Amino acid sequence: MENYQELTAKQQSFFQSGKTKDVSFRIDTLTKLKELMTSHEQDIIAALKADLNKPEVETKRAEIGLVLGEINFMIENLSSWSAPKEVETPSTHAGATSFIVAEPYGSALVIAPWNYPVQLAVAPLAGAIAAGNCAVLKPSELTPHTSSLLAKMINENFPKEYLRVVEGEVETSTALLKEKFDYIFFTGSTGVGKIVAEAAAKHLTPVTLELGGKSPAIVHEDANLDEAAARIARGKFANAGQTCVAPDYLLVNRKVKDQLIAKMQETITNTYGENVSENHDFPHVVSERHFDRLQKFLDNGDLVIGGKSDKSRLFIEPTILDNISWEDPVMQDEIFGPILPVIVYDELSEAINAIVDRPKPLALYLFSDEEAVQDEVLNTISFGGGAINDTINHMTSHYLPFGGVGNSGMGAYHGQASFDTFTHFKSILKRSNK
Repeated sequence: MENYQELTAKQQSFFQSGKTKDVSFRIDTLTKLKELMTSHEQDIIAALKADLNKPEVETKRAEIGLVLGEINFMIENLSSWSAPKEVETPSTHAGATSFIVAEPYGSALVIAPWNYPVQLAVAPLAGAIAAGNCAVLKPSELTPHTSSLLAKMINENFPKEYLRVVEGEVETSTALLKEKFDYIFFTGSTGVGKIVAEAAAKHLTPVTLELGGKSPAIVHEDANLDEAAARIARGKFANAGQTCVAPDYLLVNRKVKDQLIAKMQETITNTYGENVSENHDFPHVVSERHFDRLQKFLDNGDLVIGGKSDKSRLFIEPTILDNISWEDPVMQDEIFGPILPVIVYDELSEAINAIVDRPKPLALYLFSDEEAVQDEVLNTISFGGGAINDTINHMTSHYLPFGGVGNSGMGAYHGQASFDTFTHFKSILKRSNK
């Protein structure tokens, strides 16, 4: 096992040299990272196929393309983000000027999950680099081919005192969390997020926690059902439902429920084929433990679409469960799989109250063209972020900070928010002696 105390000491020493604070050094590093992503594209595609059976088109779009877009955006804007910003000075401080200096924290620890093991590792790593930090990246042991590739890409091209990928099981994360980092960025479950926060608190280390939760999709009676069905199905069943912002359950007005489900069946067939089990590009569940957990949910409510599974291939087809109650096991925790439970409501207030009474979700999706309905939902329910008449695409915008609230997390990243997350903003008042 690598000596993590020695590793963090080396990174602290390298940071103190001041090299990472040079904006041109950061841009050169981001450019090299981009080149590595591009030159290893086929390796990334093969690794994700081996780990998750992820299709090439999805890997290019959601893993490689999104990360390259983030890096390019950072390179284009880094000089302006990192420049000191002059601000107003109160009249009581006549003769003084005020400005804010963007200062990197030092050494950052990034702990990444398995569901998007490239995107959710490299995107925050790029943010740490852009802000001028050294970093240690701990990828998930559940996607070993991808983790090994990330270690090869980073460790063979950057000095360990600057950037380092550390592979290993849960014990590795536990050992790393005992060390004194200047910032910790964690993506994963709420339960593990609490463990990370507790470990960080011992060193008073600031954290960003990108967690999960049961993200609802509300379909009101005035919704465009064709668009709603297509966009919910796409957001839910991409990556076999193993997406932190996937619609976790469907809240649909009773008047349009049957029509919506019928249209979702059409969308699933058009997207994945008549028999999804014969579609060799449909991603599989990450492990037997997760498969067994999901398999138990198939007995909840009434099976109206899908339900086939094959443990030997860790395969579960896109599934919709009707006549679900809030007490059913499938509604107790985040599903994180290709299973969509349906709950009906008659009045919008029922749906709103049900969501408000539960932990704050990471995402929320509303399908309605009525401004009054949109305003009521947005002004009443607290959630990390989301979309109106769409799903999941809010997290692909460089201009929208992405993160949770309450049980779904704290802090945000993407675009400038990634730079801001890994930056301490130092306030300075400068008084002249003239």
